[in-house]
Amino acid sequence: MTEHKTQNYFGRDLEAMSFAINYHKWILEEFKPYFGNKVAEVGAGSGNFSELLIENLEQLTVFEPSDNMYPLLNQRFTEHPQVQSVHSTFIEAPSEHKTNLDTVIYVNVLEHIKDDAAELSHIFDVLQQGGHALIFVPALRFLYSDLDKDLGHFRRYHKKDLINLAHSSGFSVVKMHYFDFTGIVPWYIWFVLCKKTMISTHVSYYDRIVVPIIQKIEQALRPPIGKNLLMVLKKQG
Repeated sequence: MTEHKTQNYFGRDLEAMSFAINYHKWILEEFKPYFGNKVAEVGAGSGNFSELLIENLEQLTVFEPSDNMYPLLNQRFTEHPQVQSVHSTFIEAPSEHKTNLDTVIYVNVLEHIKDDAAELSHIFDVLQQGGHALIFVPALRFLYSDLDKDLGHFRRYHKKDLINLAHSSGFSVVKMHYFDFTGIVPWYIWFVLCKKTMISTHVSYYDRIVVPIIQKIEQALRPPIGKNLLMVLKKQG
């Protein structure tokens, strides 16, 4: 087995993030204008974000390499014929699952991949001309915590990192901005200083009370810094 396939995710942290419904809807809203006709989500986990995607798509291919997450993902979409699940990393997946893709989505996935440059180059190679890569990652190196390490994150990103990575892979940058300015201080205190883990009630509270407010603020005025980075890349035709 490869390094990716032996990687298992921490159930309690994925369970906690399942309460971040508004947060995921916010990401979806940012990405939605760039959806094509043949869409793939890479590193789908147990399918929380995938559930939102299929409400907006006619078909979706989800890739998940983790041995403990894939059965949950596959079972979740048994009754959804428009969803095809693949137990593999994107690079290692058979080519028939990547034919004619015009949109590839990575939400909190690229940081798990040791050779992120090779991953982006592969995305560029398989995408149709004019296709998009929609990527959401953790940001700011000083926020790297024990939780990041436990989750298998190799890094957190700065804008310059992603711009250089995108251009070296052949992509043009359609948009890129920091995301969730308000989350910086809580993350630093709770995870970096206090070395805590995620708690479902905290995630749910932040998602229900804070996220709807900061979403409106950040959509009107993009913050100069944030806990995450969101970017849209295009393979120019």
